[in-house]
Amino acid sequence: MFRYYLALGFRSLRRNPVLTTLMVLTLSVGVAASMTTLTLLYGMSGDPIPHKSDRLVYVRLDNRPADSRSNNPEPPEQITHRDAVALWDAGKAVRQAPIYGVSPAVDSGREDLPPFFVDGIATGRDFFAMFDVPFLYGQAWSAEDDQRGASVVVLGRSLSERVFGEGTDPVGKGIRLGEREYTVAGVVDTWNPVPKFYRLVGSQSFDTSEEVFVPFRTAVSAEMGINGNLDCSQAPPEPGFRGYVLSECVWVQYWAELASADALRDYLDYLDAYTNEQRALNRFPRDNNNRAHTVREWLDVRGVVSDDTRTATWLSLGFLLVCLVNTAGLLLAKFSARPGEIGVRRALGASRREIFTQYLTEAGVIGLVGAAAGTALAAGALAWIRKFDENLDLVARLDLPMLAAAIVLSVLTALLAGLLPTWRACQVVPALQLKSQ
Repeated sequence: MFRYYLALGFRSLRRNPVLTTLMVLTLSVGVAASMTTLTLLYGMSGDPIPHKSDRLVYVRLDNRPADSRSNNPEPPEQITHRDAVALWDAGKAVRQAPIYGVSPAVDSGREDLPPFFVDGIATGRDFFAMFDVPFLYGQAWSAEDDQRGASVVVLGRSLSERVFGEGTDPVGKGIRLGEREYTVAGVVDTWNPVPKFYRLVGSQSFDTSEEVFVPFRTAVSAEMGINGNLDCSQAPPEPGFRGYVLSECVWVQYWAELASADALRDYLDYLDAYTNEQRALNRFPRDNNNRAHTVREWLDVRGVVSDDTRTATWLSLGFLLVCLVNTAGLLLAKFSARPGEIGVRRALGASRREIFTQYLTEAGVIGLVGAAAGTALAAGALAWIRKFDENLDLVARLDLPMLAAAIVLSVLTALLAGLLPTWRACQVVPALQLKSQ
Protein backbone atom coordinates (compact mmCIF):
# COMPACT_ATOMS: atom_id res chain seq x y z
CA MET A 1 0.00 0.00 0.00
CA PHE A 2 2.90 2.33 0.73
CA ARG A 3 4.13 2.05 -2.86
CA TYR A 4 0.66 3.06 -4.04
CA TYR A 5 0.69 6.09 -1.72
CA LEU A 6 4.18 6.95 -2.93
CA ALA A 7 2.97 6.87 -6.55
CA LEU A 8 0.02 9.07 -5.59
CA GLY A 9 2.45 11.47 -3.92
CA PHE A 10 4.54 11.91 -7.07
CA ARG A 11 1.38 12.21 -9.16
CA SER A 12 0.03 14.93 -6.84
CA LEU A 13 3.06 17.11 -7.60
CA ARG A 14 1.33 18.06 -10.85
CA ARG A 15 -1.67 19.39 -8.91
CA ASN A 16 -1.44 23.04 -7.97
CA PRO A 17 1.99 23.43 -9.61
CA VAL A 18 2.41 26.92 -8.17
CA LEU A 19 1.95 25.68 -4.60
CA THR A 20 4.18 22.67 -5.26
CA THR A 21 6.94 24.89 -6.68
CA LEU A 22 6.73 27.24 -3.70
CA MET A 23 6.95 24.35 -1.24
CA VAL A 24 9.91 22.73 -3.00
CA LEU A 25 11.76 26.07 -3.24
CA THR A 26 11.08 26.95 0.39
CA LEU A 27 12.23 23.56 1.59
CA SER A 28 15.26 23.37 -0.68
CA VAL A 29 16.57 26.80 0.29
CA GLY A 30 16.26 25.95 3.99
CA VAL A 31 17.98 22.59 3.50
CA ALA A 32 20.75 24.14 1.37
CA ALA A 33 21.51 26.82 3.96
CA SER A 34 21.57 24.29 6.79
CA MET A 35 23.64 21.69 4.97
CA THR A 36 26.19 24.24 3.80
CA THR A 37 26.94 25.41 7.33
CA LEU A 38 26.61 21.92 8.82
CA THR A 39 29.09 20.57 6.25
CA LEU A 40 31.63 23.22 7.22
CA LEU A 41 31.07 22.56 10.92
CA TYR A 42 31.29 18.79 10.36
CA GLY A 43 34.59 19.13 8.51
CA MET A 44 36.11 21.56 10.99
CA SER A 45 35.06 19.86 14.21
CA GLY A 46 35.65 16.22 13.29
CA ASP A 47 38.21 14.09 15.13
CA PRO A 48 41.08 13.70 12.61
CA ILE A 49 42.53 10.60 14.28
CA PRO A 50 39.77 9.14 16.50
CA HIS A 51 41.40 5.83 17.43
CA LYS A 52 44.27 7.53 19.26
CA SER A 53 43.31 11.18 19.73
CA ASP A 54 43.22 10.71 23.52
CA ARG A 55 46.79 9.33 23.50
CA LEU A 56 48.44 11.94 21.28
CA VAL A 57 49.44 15.02 23.28
CA TYR A 58 50.81 18.40 22.24
CA VAL A 59 53.46 19.69 24.66
CA ARG A 60 53.79 23.29 25.87
CA LEU A 61 56.37 24.56 28.37
CA ASP A 62 56.33 28.02 29.95
CA ASN A 63 59.88 29.38 29.60
CA ARG A 64 58.84 33.05 29.67
CA PRO A 65 60.93 35.38 31.86
CA ALA A 66 59.53 36.27 35.27
CA ASP A 67 59.25 39.96 34.33
CA SER A 68 57.27 39.30 31.13
CA ARG A 69 54.59 41.93 30.58
CA SER A 70 52.16 39.36 29.24
CA ASN A 71 49.20 38.70 31.49
CA ASN A 72 48.24 35.62 29.50
CA PRO A 73 48.22 32.60 31.84
CA GLU A 74 48.73 30.24 28.89
CA PRO A 75 52.30 29.13 28.08
CA PRO A 76 53.81 29.66 24.62
CA GLU A 77 52.34 27.52 21.86
CA GLN A 78 55.76 26.16 20.86
CA ILE A 79 58.93 25.18 22.68
CA THR A 80 62.63 25.89 22.24
CA HIS A 81 65.02 23.76 20.21
CA ARG A 82 66.92 22.88 23.41
CA ASP A 83 63.80 21.58 25.13
CA ALA A 84 62.55 19.71 22.08
CA VAL A 85 65.83 17.80 21.74
CA ALA A 86 65.97 17.08 25.49
CA LEU A 87 62.43 15.67 25.57
CA TRP A 88 63.06 13.75 22.36
CA ASP A 89 66.26 12.16 23.63
CA ALA A 90 64.66 11.27 26.97
CA GLY A 91 62.05 9.18 25.14
CA LYS A 92 59.51 9.12 27.98
CA ALA A 93 56.62 8.47 25.56
CA VAL A 94 55.94 5.55 23.22
CA ARG A 95 56.69 7.85 20.31
CA GLN A 96 57.65 11.51 20.07
CA ALA A 97 58.35 13.95 17.27
CA PRO A 98 59.61 17.54 17.17
CA ILE A 99 58.32 19.54 14.20
CA TYR A 100 59.27 22.81 12.56
CA GLY A 101 58.37 24.12 9.13
CA VAL A 102 60.91 24.37 6.32
CA SER A 103 60.71 25.58 2.75
CA PRO A 104 63.75 24.34 0.83
CA ALA A 105 64.46 24.96 -2.83
CA VAL A 106 64.28 21.83 -5.00
CA ASP A 107 66.74 21.50 -7.87
CA SER A 108 65.58 18.63 -10.08
CA GLY A 109 68.59 18.91 -12.41
CA ARG A 110 66.22 19.01 -15.38
CA GLU A 111 66.25 21.81 -17.90
CA ASP A 112 62.47 21.66 -18.27
CA LEU A 113 61.93 22.06 -14.53
CA PRO A 114 63.71 25.06 -12.99
CA PRO A 115 64.36 25.17 -9.23
CA PHE A 116 61.29 25.80 -7.06
CA PHE A 117 60.39 26.05 -3.38
CA VAL A 118 58.29 23.46 -1.54
CA ASP A 119 56.53 23.42 1.81
CA GLY A 120 57.86 20.81 4.22
CA ILE A 121 58.66 19.95 7.81
CA ALA A 122 61.67 18.82 9.76
CA THR A 123 60.70 16.05 12.16
CA GLY A 124 61.63 12.65 13.59
CA ARG A 125 60.94 9.22 12.14
CA ASP A 126 58.20 8.57 14.72
CA PHE A 127 56.09 11.23 13.01
CA PHE A 128 54.94 8.80 10.33
CA ALA A 129 53.84 6.00 12.65
CA MET A 130 52.43 8.42 15.21
CA PHE A 131 50.09 10.09 12.73
CA ASP A 132 49.36 7.01 10.58
CA VAL A 133 50.98 8.48 7.46
CA PRO A 134 50.49 6.10 4.49
CA PHE A 135 53.46 5.26 2.27
CA LEU A 136 53.30 4.79 -1.49
CA TYR A 137 56.94 3.71 -1.85
CA GLY A 138 59.64 2.88 0.66
CA GLN A 139 59.41 3.79 4.32
CA ALA A 140 60.54 6.32 6.93
CA TRP A 141 64.24 6.81 7.58
CA SER A 142 65.80 4.77 10.38
CA ALA A 143 66.35 5.67 14.02
CA GLU A 144 70.09 5.75 13.29
CA ASP A 145 69.43 8.32 10.55
CA ASP A 146 67.59 10.41 13.14
CA GLN A 147 70.51 10.31 15.55
CA ARG A 148 73.30 11.10 13.09
CA GLY A 149 71.34 13.60 10.98
CA ALA A 150 71.66 11.63 7.75
CA SER A 151 71.04 13.20 4.36
CA VAL A 152 67.82 11.32 3.67
CA VAL A 153 64.36 12.59 2.89
CA VAL A 154 60.76 11.45 2.48
CA LEU A 155 58.79 13.04 -0.36
CA GLY A 156 55.11 13.69 -0.78
CA ARG A 157 53.42 12.02 -3.73
CA SER A 158 52.89 15.25 -5.67
CA LEU A 159 56.55 16.28 -5.37
CA SER A 160 57.76 12.78 -6.30
CA GLU A 161 55.61 12.75 -9.45
CA ARG A 162 56.66 16.28 -10.33
CA VAL A 163 60.39 15.50 -10.14
CA PHE A 164 60.64 11.81 -11.04
CA GLY A 165 57.46 11.25 -13.05
CA GLU A 166 54.14 9.58 -12.32
CA GLY A 167 54.34 5.88 -11.44
CA THR A 168 58.10 6.01 -10.80
CA ASP A 169 59.54 4.62 -7.57
CA PRO A 170 62.28 7.11 -6.58
CA VAL A 171 63.48 5.26 -3.45
CA GLY A 172 67.28 5.26 -3.40
CA LYS A 173 67.54 8.11 -5.90
CA GLY A 174 68.96 11.53 -5.10
CA ILE A 175 67.24 14.89 -4.90
CA ARG A 176 68.88 18.25 -4.26
CA LEU A 177 67.38 20.48 -1.54
CA GLY A 178 69.15 23.77 -1.18
CA GLU A 179 72.91 23.15 -1.20
CA ARG A 180 72.76 19.44 -0.30
CA GLU A 181 72.02 16.17 -2.01
CA TYR A 182 69.57 13.86 -0.22
CA THR A 183 68.66 10.21 -0.77
CA VAL A 184 64.94 9.43 -1.04
CA ALA A 185 63.93 6.95 1.69
CA GLY A 186 60.23 6.86 0.89
CA VAL A 187 57.23 8.54 -0.71
CA VAL A 188 54.12 9.44 1.28
CA ASP A 189 50.81 8.74 -0.42
CA THR A 190 48.13 11.44 -0.56
CA TRP A 191 47.43 12.30 3.08
CA ASN A 192 45.42 15.30 4.19
CA PRO A 193 44.06 15.01 7.74
CA VAL A 194 41.20 17.42 8.45
CA PRO A 195 41.84 19.55 10.41
CA LYS A 196 45.61 19.67 9.99
CA PHE A 197 45.98 19.02 13.71
CA TYR A 198 49.68 18.12 13.80
CA ARG A 199 50.76 21.59 12.66
CA LEU A 200 48.21 24.13 13.81
CA VAL A 201 50.87 26.76 14.55
CA GLY A 202 52.38 28.44 11.50
CA SER A 203 50.14 26.67 8.99
CA GLN A 204 46.54 26.77 7.79
CA SER A 205 44.17 24.55 9.80
CA PHE A 206 42.64 23.04 6.65
CA ASP A 207 45.63 23.04 4.30
CA THR A 208 47.05 20.06 2.44
CA SER A 209 49.98 18.11 3.86
CA GLU A 210 53.60 18.94 3.21
CA GLU A 211 55.61 17.88 0.16
CA VAL A 212 58.91 17.06 1.84
CA PHE A 213 59.90 15.60 5.22
CA VAL A 214 63.47 16.04 6.47
CA PRO A 215 65.09 14.52 9.59
CA PHE A 216 65.05 17.11 12.37
CA ARG A 217 68.76 17.05 13.15
CA THR A 218 69.58 17.07 9.44
CA ALA A 219 67.54 20.22 8.89
CA VAL A 220 69.12 21.94 11.90
CA SER A 221 72.68 21.08 10.81
CA ALA A 222 71.89 22.31 7.29
CA GLU A 223 70.42 25.47 8.84
CA MET A 224 67.17 25.17 6.92
CA GLY A 225 65.30 28.37 7.60
CA ILE A 226 62.26 28.39 9.90
CA ASN A 227 59.07 28.50 7.85
CA GLY A 228 56.56 29.20 10.61
CA ASN A 229 56.05 31.13 13.82
CA LEU A 230 59.06 32.32 15.79
CA ASP A 231 58.67 34.05 19.18
CA CYS A 232 61.60 35.41 21.17
CA SER A 233 61.12 36.78 24.69
CA GLN A 234 64.78 37.81 24.71
CA ALA A 235 67.43 38.37 22.05
CA PRO A 236 69.30 35.30 20.74
CA PRO A 237 72.90 34.98 21.95
CA GLU A 238 74.24 34.83 18.39
CA PRO A 239 73.07 36.12 15.00
CA GLY A 240 71.58 33.86 12.37
CA PHE A 241 70.07 30.38 12.60
CA ARG A 242 72.52 29.14 15.23
CA GLY A 243 71.37 31.90 17.53
CA TYR A 244 67.81 30.57 17.38
CA VAL A 245 69.07 27.07 18.17
CA LEU A 246 70.87 28.28 21.30
CA SER A 247 68.25 30.81 22.39
CA GLU A 248 65.06 30.81 24.46
CA CYS A 249 63.09 31.52 21.28
CA VAL A 250 60.17 29.14 20.77
CA TRP A 251 59.77 27.76 17.24
CA VAL A 252 59.43 23.96 17.56
CA GLN A 253 56.16 22.05 17.91
CA TYR A 254 56.34 18.84 19.92
CA TRP A 255 54.02 15.82 19.93
CA ALA A 256 54.14 12.70 22.06
CA GLU A 257 52.18 9.46 21.84
CA LEU A 258 51.40 7.89 25.20
CA ALA A 259 50.79 4.22 25.92
CA SER A 260 47.27 5.00 27.15
CA ALA A 261 45.08 7.94 28.07
CA ASP A 262 45.73 7.12 31.75
CA ALA A 263 49.45 7.83 31.25
CA LEU A 264 48.80 11.57 30.76
CA ARG A 265 49.15 12.40 34.46
CA ASP A 266 52.52 10.63 34.67
CA TYR A 267 53.74 12.43 31.55
CA LEU A 268 52.75 15.80 33.01
CA ASP A 269 54.65 14.89 36.18
CA TYR A 270 57.69 14.16 34.01
CA LEU A 271 57.37 17.56 32.31
CA ASP A 272 57.21 19.24 35.72
CA ALA A 273 60.29 17.33 36.84
CA TYR A 274 62.12 18.39 33.67
CA THR A 275 61.34 22.08 34.16
CA ASN A 276 62.37 21.80 37.82
CA GLU A 277 65.76 20.49 36.69
CA GLN A 278 66.09 23.31 34.17
CA ARG A 279 65.17 25.87 36.83
CA ALA A 280 68.31 24.83 38.68
CA LEU A 281 70.17 25.93 35.51
CA ASN A 282 68.57 29.39 35.70
CA ARG A 283 65.89 28.59 33.18
CA PHE A 284 62.08 28.53 33.58
CA PRO A 285 61.90 31.28 36.22
CA ARG A 286 58.13 30.98 36.58
CA ASP A 287 56.24 28.32 38.49
CA ASN A 288 55.49 25.16 36.54
CA ASN A 289 52.88 25.92 33.91
CA ASN A 290 53.20 23.00 31.53
CA ARG A 291 50.52 21.56 29.23
CA ALA A 292 49.99 18.27 27.41
CA HIS A 293 46.87 18.73 25.30
CA THR A 294 45.10 15.80 23.67
CA VAL A 295 44.17 16.28 20.01
CA ARG A 296 40.61 17.47 20.75
CA GLU A 297 41.84 19.80 23.49
CA TRP A 298 44.46 21.27 21.17
CA LEU A 299 41.85 21.90 18.48
CA ASP A 300 39.76 23.77 21.05
CA VAL A 301 42.73 25.78 22.31
CA ARG A 302 43.57 26.86 18.79
CA GLY A 303 39.94 27.71 18.04
CA VAL A 304 39.82 25.62 14.88
CA VAL A 305 36.02 25.92 14.86
CA SER A 306 35.39 29.65 15.09
CA ASP A 307 32.48 31.23 16.93
CA ASP A 308 31.35 32.69 13.60
CA THR A 309 30.97 29.19 12.17
CA ARG A 310 28.92 28.01 15.15
CA THR A 311 26.75 31.15 15.00
CA ALA A 312 26.16 30.73 11.27
CA THR A 313 25.13 27.11 11.87
CA TRP A 314 22.54 28.08 14.49
CA LEU A 315 21.22 30.87 12.26
CA SER A 316 20.84 28.47 9.33
CA LEU A 317 18.94 26.00 11.51
CA GLY A 318 16.69 28.85 12.61
CA PHE A 319 16.11 29.70 8.98
CA LEU A 320 15.24 26.06 8.33
CA LEU A 321 12.63 26.29 11.11
CA VAL A 322 11.09 29.31 9.36
CA CYS A 323 11.04 27.32 6.12
CA LEU A 324 9.33 24.46 7.97
CA VAL A 325 6.54 26.77 9.18
CA ASN A 326 6.08 28.22 5.70
CA THR A 327 5.98 24.75 4.17
CA ALA A 328 3.35 23.72 6.72
CA GLY A 329 1.21 26.69 5.67
CA LEU A 330 1.51 25.82 2.00
CA LEU A 331 0.70 22.15 2.65
CA LEU A 332 -2.34 23.24 4.66
CA ALA A 333 -3.52 25.32 1.73
CA LYS A 334 -2.95 22.43 -0.69
CA PHE A 335 -4.70 19.77 1.41
CA SER A 336 -7.58 22.07 2.36
CA ALA A 337 -8.49 22.38 -1.31
CA ARG A 338 -9.26 18.65 -1.53
CA PRO A 339 -12.08 17.96 1.00
CA GLY A 340 -14.31 16.38 -1.64
CA GLU A 341 -11.67 13.80 -2.56
CA ILE A 342 -11.11 13.00 1.11
CA GLY A 343 -14.88 12.67 1.74
CA VAL A 344 -15.31 10.21 -1.13
CA ARG A 345 -12.37 8.10 0.10
CA ARG A 346 -13.77 8.03 3.63
CA ALA A 347 -17.25 7.09 2.31
CA LEU A 348 -15.70 4.21 0.36
CA GLY A 349 -14.24 2.77 3.55
CA ALA A 350 -10.85 4.44 3.98
CA SER A 351 -9.99 4.95 7.64
CA ARG A 352 -8.53 8.10 9.11
CA ARG A 353 -5.25 6.23 9.54
CA GLU A 354 -5.12 5.47 5.80
CA ILE A 355 -5.90 9.09 4.95
CA PHE A 356 -3.18 10.21 7.37
CA THR A 357 -0.65 7.80 5.81
CA GLN A 358 -1.52 8.91 2.26
CA TYR A 359 -1.15 12.63 2.89
CA LEU A 360 1.90 12.31 5.09
CA THR A 361 3.51 10.23 2.31
CA GLU A 362 2.69 13.06 -0.08
CA ALA A 363 4.48 15.46 2.24
CA GLY A 364 7.47 13.08 2.30
CA VAL A 365 7.57 13.06 -1.52
CA ILE A 366 7.80 16.84 -1.45
CA GLY A 367 10.67 16.41 1.00
CA LEU A 368 12.47 14.07 -1.41
CA VAL A 369 12.14 16.54 -4.27
CA GLY A 370 13.24 19.33 -1.93
CA ALA A 371 16.25 17.23 -0.91
CA ALA A 372 17.36 16.90 -4.53
CA ALA A 373 17.03 20.63 -5.14
CA GLY A 374 18.52 21.51 -1.74
CA THR A 375 21.52 19.23 -2.26
CA ALA A 376 22.21 20.83 -5.64
CA LEU A 377 22.01 24.30 -4.07
CA ALA A 378 24.28 23.23 -1.18
CA ALA A 379 26.83 21.76 -3.61
CA GLY A 380 26.82 25.03 -5.55
CA ALA A 381 27.25 27.07 -2.37
CA LEU A 382 30.15 24.89 -1.22
CA ALA A 383 31.80 25.18 -4.64
CA TRP A 384 31.54 28.96 -4.37
CA ILE A 385 33.08 28.83 -0.88
CA ARG A 386 35.99 26.73 -2.18
CA LYS A 387 36.59 29.26 -4.93
CA PHE A 388 36.23 32.20 -2.56
CA ASP A 389 38.48 30.74 0.18
CA GLU A 390 41.00 28.10 -0.94
CA ASN A 391 41.86 27.35 2.70
CA LEU A 392 38.46 25.67 3.07
CA ASP A 393 38.89 23.43 0.04
CA LEU A 394 39.21 20.25 2.12
CA VAL A 395 36.15 20.88 4.31
CA ALA A 396 33.74 22.56 1.89
CA ARG A 397 32.76 19.30 0.24
CA LEU A 398 29.51 17.34 0.46
CA ASP A 399 30.58 13.74 1.11
CA LEU A 400 28.31 10.69 1.30
CA PRO A 401 27.47 10.99 5.03
CA MET A 402 26.49 14.64 4.59
CA LEU A 403 24.54 13.81 1.41
CA ALA A 404 22.56 11.21 3.34
CA ALA A 405 22.07 13.73 6.14
CA ALA A 406 20.70 16.26 3.62
CA ILE A 407 18.11 13.78 2.36
CA VAL A 408 17.09 12.75 5.88
CA LEU A 409 16.90 16.38 7.02
CA SER A 410 14.74 17.39 4.05
CA VAL A 411 12.33 14.46 4.41
CA LEU A 412 12.02 14.90 8.19
CA THR A 413 11.38 18.61 7.76
CA ALA A 414 8.66 17.91 5.19
CA LEU A 415 7.09 15.26 7.42
CA LEU A 416 7.08 17.62 10.41
CA ALA A 417 5.60 20.35 8.25
CA GLY A 418 2.95 17.92 7.02
CA LEU A 419 1.76 16.74 10.45
CA LEU A 420 -0.73 19.57 11.06
CA PRO A 421 -2.12 19.74 7.48
CA THR A 422 -2.47 15.94 7.43
CA TRP A 423 -4.24 15.91 10.79
CA ARG A 424 -6.62 18.61 9.52
CA ALA A 425 -7.31 16.53 6.40
CA CYS A 426 -8.26 13.56 8.59
CA GLN A 427 -10.95 15.66 10.30
CA VAL A 428 -13.06 15.95 7.12
CA VAL A 429 -16.62 14.62 7.75
CA PRO A 430 -17.64 12.41 4.79
CA ALA A 431 -21.40 13.06 5.11
CA LEU A 432 -21.01 16.82 4.91
CA GLN A 433 -18.74 16.61 1.88
CA LEU A 434 -21.05 14.19 0.03
CA LYS A 435 -24.10 16.35 0.77
CA SER A 436 -22.32 19.41 -0.65
CA GLN A 437 -21.39 17.66 -3.89
